Amino acid sequence: MKNVFILFLSLIIFPNLSVGQIIENIDEITPYHEEFAAIRKGNTWAFINTNGEIVIDYRDDLVWATDIDPKSKKKILYKESVRYPAFYEGRCLIKKMIKGIYYYGYIDKSGKTVIEPEYVNATPFDKGYAVVLKISKEELGTNDLLLKKVVSYSYDEVVIDPTGNTKMYLQGPENLVLTKEKMKWRPTIESRLVSPNLVAIKTKDNGWQLRSMNASN
Repeated sequence: MKNVFILFLSLIIFPNLSVGQIIENIDEITPYHEEFAAIRKGNTWAFINTNGEIVIDYRDDLVWATDIDPKSKKKILYKESVRYPAFYEGRCLIKKMIKGIYYYGYIDKSGKTVIEPEYVNATPFDKGYAVVLKISKEELGTNDLLLKKVVSYSYDEVVIDPTGNTKMYLQGPENLVLTKEKMKWRPTIESRLVSPNLVAIKTKDNGWQLRSMNASN
């Protein structure tokens, strides 16, 4: 009788131990990828596990495609290629706006940023790697009239590994005007990973070149 009373008392004091988590007011739930599904409230996303528990709380920096801004109901300029946030090979795309320009990076399944947002475009990881557009900065001199440094920007299309190290140079450099107005439409990524050891690179004449990942740069 004493054991029954203790069990009854524990169910009153600790009800959440026997009742699953309830998540309400969700606008969208996505298919599971690597045992994580994304759920959306307005313009923020969280990740749940297969038990329906939130494992990464709501945040507004996950990358997803939308034709309108849910707040303003106006068409947005930054059209993403990723339909919804998802983990691919343990990495999920994030973006960060700096001076009106979006930069892209990645988080891991704990929500920790493992590759800082520093690319002007990036793909999800596939076959062990991702293709990104990496910025280079060159100081050309000083404007004597304005007393300001003259800087030139460009980007290269490169392959990175899950830690952010460059595995292979693909093509570039391409000149880049790094201003909010010029970056309304970010540069596109043309290359595709065909296999863990092979990448397809789109050439200037709209043809394709196949290159081994083991080839020298």
